[in-house]
Amino acid sequence: MITSLTLLILSLVALYIGAGWLVQGSSALALKAKISPLVVGLTIVAFGTSAPELVVSLNATLSGQGDIAIGNIVGSNIFNIGVILGVSATICPLQVKKQLLRIDIPVMLAATVLFTILFWNGTLGRTEGLFFLTGIIIYTIFSLFYSRKHGTEGSSQELEEQPKHWAVDTLAIVGGLVVLVFASRLLVDNAVSIAKELGVSEAVIGLTIVAAGTSMPELATSIVAAYKRKTDIAIGNIVGSNLFNILTIAGSCSLIHPIEAKNVNYIDLLVMLGISVLLLPLVKSGQKISRTEGFVLILFYVIYMFWLLRDTL
Repeated sequence: MITSLTLLILSLVALYIGAGWLVQGSSALALKAKISPLVVGLTIVAFGTSAPELVVSLNATLSGQGDIAIGNIVGSNIFNIGVILGVSATICPLQVKKQLLRIDIPVMLAATVLFTILFWNGTLGRTEGLFFLTGIIIYTIFSLFYSRKHGTEGSSQELEEQPKHWAVDTLAIVGGLVVLVFASRLLVDNAVSIAKELGVSEAVIGLTIVAAGTSMPELATSIVAAYKRKTDIAIGNIVGSNLFNILTIAGSCSLIHPIEAKNVNYIDLLVMLGISVLLLPLVKSGQKISRTEGFVLILFYVIYMFWLLRDTL
C-alpha cells in the first residue's frame, strides 16, 4: 500500500510537468500555424490528454472488463466538467468564445445524448462504434477548416512573445504527451491496486479511481492553462476531451469488440447527461464560467460521489 501511494504521488508530479510542456508548446504552435488556441485545445490538447483513457478502455475491453471500459468514459466526462472545469473556474473565471456556445458545446451535448440513448441497454456494438468514429473525424476536420476560415485571435505581439523555433514547440508537445501517458498509466495502475485492496467493484473503480486517474492530464493541463490565463485551452481541452471520450474511445473500443457493461447503470448515464446539460446555461450567463459557478460544478460532483460510494463509506 505504501509503495502504491508513493508511486501515485510521483505520477501526479510528472503529470503537472508534462501538462506545462503541453500547454506551452501547443499554444505557441497554434499562433505560428494560424490556428486559434481554442481549436488547439479542442483537438490537439484534448485528444492528447485523453490518450490515457483510450489506452485503459481499450485494454479493459480486450480483457472483457466492460464495466471498467465504459465506467472510465462516463466517469471521466463527469469528472472533467464537475472537477476540472470547476477547479479551473475557481482559479480564473473562464471566458467562453462564441464558437464554443454555437458549435462545440452543442456538438458535445448531442454526442452525450446519443451515447446515453445507444448505451441505455448496457451494450455497445460495432455499428455504434463505426458511427461514433465517423462523427469524430467529421468534427475534427470541420474544426480545423472553421479555424482557418475565420482566422485566429492571436496578434503579432503574441507571436513576438513566442521566439522559439516550431521544432522546439513540437518537441514540447510530444514530450508533454509522452510524460502524460506514462505518468497516467502509473497513476491508474497504483490507484486500481489500492482500490482493489479496499474491495471496491469494477464498475465503481471505473467510474471513480480509473476515471479520475486517466483524467489527471486534463486536470493538470486545464489548471496550468487557467493559471496562465489561457482560458481557451482550459475550457476547450474539456469540451474536446468529452467529445473524444465518447466518439473516439467508445467508438474504437466497441468497433474492435462489442462492449457489455451492465453495472454502469442509468443513474450514471443521467448524471453525465445532466452535468453536460448544466454546462450550457452556465456558459451562457455572461459568456463565462465564474468562480461561483465553478463551485456549483464541484458540488455537483461531490454529491454524485457520495451517492456512488454510499455503500462503502
